[in-house]
Amino acid sequence: MLRQVRQLALPTALAMTLSAGAAFADPLPLRPVLTLEAARTVLRAAEAKAKAEGWPCVVAVVDSDGLPIILERMDDAAVPGGVVLAPGKARTAALFRRPSGALEDAINGKRPAAGTARGFVMMRGGVPITVGGHIVGAIGVSADVPEHDEVIADAGIAALTRRP
Repeated sequence: MLRQVRQLALPTALAMTLSAGAAFADPLPLRPVLTLEAARTVLRAAEAKAKAEGWPCVVAVVDSDGLPIILERMDDAAVPGGVVLAPGKARTAALFRRPSGALEDAINGKRPAAGTARGFVMMRGGVPITVGGHIVGAIGVSADVPEHDEVIADAGIAALTRRP
């Protein structure tokens, strides 16, 4: 009898596990993910814009959790500290779900307390990457001036949204 119980116990436990898994699998939301190849597309387009304009820079692309995917420091990048700033700007944009420039504006405007958020780079040049209404990552750029950072970042994102 004990052997019969053991023989039934494993299939029963397996069936219960599978059905429980199926019950939880359906309601889980699916979201797009920024792949390495997509990050490369963003980076290459940003680099092309920077080269075309004569703005050597550092470009970083992160995933939606702010974790690094790819970073490039162009020859003669204007700000050597950009190797730290660009990924920080990207991480900030990904985690705050808005351009890092919006936080810079808040600090300089009606929300100076935003400056107390430690570990973030609240300077222009970090822009979220949105696909299908979901933030899948962010790009951070450190060139010579903030306006150039944003132009380069936007060019990188535009290349991703033009993809078939």
